[in-house]
Amino acid sequence: MSALAQLLAVTAIHLRSLPQRLGSSAAAAIGVAGVVATMVAVLAIAEGFEAALSGSGARDTAIVLRSGSDTEMSSLLTLEDARVIADGPGVRHSPAGPLTSAELFVVVDVPKRSTGTAANVPLRGVEPAALQIRRDLRVVAGRAFEPGRNEILAGVGAAQQFADLEIGSTHRWSGTEWTVVGHFSSGGTLWESELWCDARVLQPLYRRGSTVQSVYVQLESPAGFAAFKDALTSDPRLDVKVMLEETYFAEQSEALHTVITSLGFFIATLMGVGAVFGAVNTMYSAVASRTREIATLRALGFGAGPVVVSVLAESTLIALAGGVAGGLAAQLAFDGYRTSTLNWSSFSQVTFAFDVTPALLALGVAWAIGMGLLGGLLPAWRAARLPVAQALREL
Repeated sequence: MSALAQLLAVTAIHLRSLPQRLGSSAAAAIGVAGVVATMVAVLAIAEGFEAALSGSGARDTAIVLRSGSDTEMSSLLTLEDARVIADGPGVRHSPAGPLTSAELFVVVDVPKRSTGTAANVPLRGVEPAALQIRRDLRVVAGRAFEPGRNEILAGVGAAQQFADLEIGSTHRWSGTEWTVVGHFSSGGTLWESELWCDARVLQPLYRRGSTVQSVYVQLESPAGFAAFKDALTSDPRLDVKVMLEETYFAEQSEALHTVITSLGFFIATLMGVGAVFGAVNTMYSAVASRTREIATLRALGFGAGPVVVSVLAESTLIALAGGVAGGLAAQLAFDGYRTSTLNWSSFSQVTFAFDVTPALLALGVAWAIGMGLLGGLLPAWRAARLPVAQALREL
């Protein structure tokens, strides 16, 4: 009999005996499922956070900060700087003027719905063009704030995660009463975590005088960014840093994404060790229960290779079943689940949804297969090296 025929025959015999070890096999599969579900859920946090921030940027939108600033929180520009920036080359114009928005960013206390504890929520002062620059932004309930009034337009993510942001509710910040007049959505991006108001109202209340922190600029095309950047950075009236919006937010998400991803793999590795030991015990039991059968096959001329592969095939199949179950459980339980976390770049809360992507599910299945192979390796080696004469004496 050829090596391939031996391999198929032994593997088929081994797999057909699985129902005889249903209890131990199910326990091993459940262990693998727990590892995969946990890993996918943790990594889905990183994917969701990154999607919220990276999706906030557009390729034809630039953000201008003070030179040397890494975030809006550390930046400072004057209104005169904003006017010079608005006159830069390649800036898109509407009938109302250049599509630029000089903006302020402050943090206010709003209680979380789940715990009632105060959380840092971003309050952004914007100019009228801000709603046109963010193309995906839509007012979905109520109305936009009116310029010159203490009115708030709340993102739907903030309204879901934090208390007292219903339309008509009021808050007192910096000694002034604010009224929520509407909710907006922006396709799940960072903006949905924020509260928006008129920048001219926010400036005196927070003693910002005639200063802002950033200027968002919509360009006529992405190709015009280089000329726009060169003109501003070489202008002696300005001391600015110019970035594409998508680049800026990608950098903002990088640190937390790396931390969460590392944590996910660390947890999966620790839990995976336990799952591998479970698989080892299961497969050692399988080999022990089939000692006579394996010895008989070896006595009939079957090689050690097919025996090794048959044990590995069973271990991998058990782990694969657990991996698929764990991935599906993570998707059903967490995909789309909305929560919030602290954005260390701005020291404020960011709302986002867990994102269980196909790539994460594939990674979970691959991780499960790896655990199955490791769990079956030593038992397979033992089965292949089992002395035929000794095994036959166990009849």
